[in-house]
Amino acid sequence: MAEKEQDEGRKAVFRVPRTSFMAIALLTICVTPIALGEIPYLQWLYIFPIALAVFVIRTRTVATRSGLAVRTMFGHRDIPWSALKGLAITKKARVQAVLKDDTKVPLPTVRTRHLPVLSLVSEGLIADPSGLLDADDIKPGAAGSAPQE
Repeated sequence: MAEKEQDEGRKAVFRVPRTSFMAIALLTICVTPIALGEIPYLQWLYIFPIALAVFVIRTRTVATRSGLAVRTMFGHRDIPWSALKGLAITKKARVQAVLKDDTKVPLPTVRTRHLPVLSLVSEGLIADPSGLLDADDIKPGAAGSAPQE
């Protein structure tokens, strides 16, 4: 088991917090009197909580040793580290992957505070602009590896 984890390397999953389901449940409760009230055919209002739940379940960015896996509500895209030119930061502290052909791919749920984690997972292929990590931290197998006797 430990050998399999070491072969896969580090992995980071960035997703919408699961506590947002509480807000979706509250929205469903608020929509129910209107949808089931005296005015007929308003049951379609349940589409909004369902769409929000699908968004929370599907949207994520997974960073592994091989690259980034970006999953949105309606699509999926794998980006190997070799295809990446760099990262761009928007005005709202969101991160975009810039490919070698200068196309930008938004990384959902990844913010600037997550850049040290991306540097750690990519094993130094993405530079850590915060300076929180040392070169020893970024080396493969540095975290969680204990000397074996």
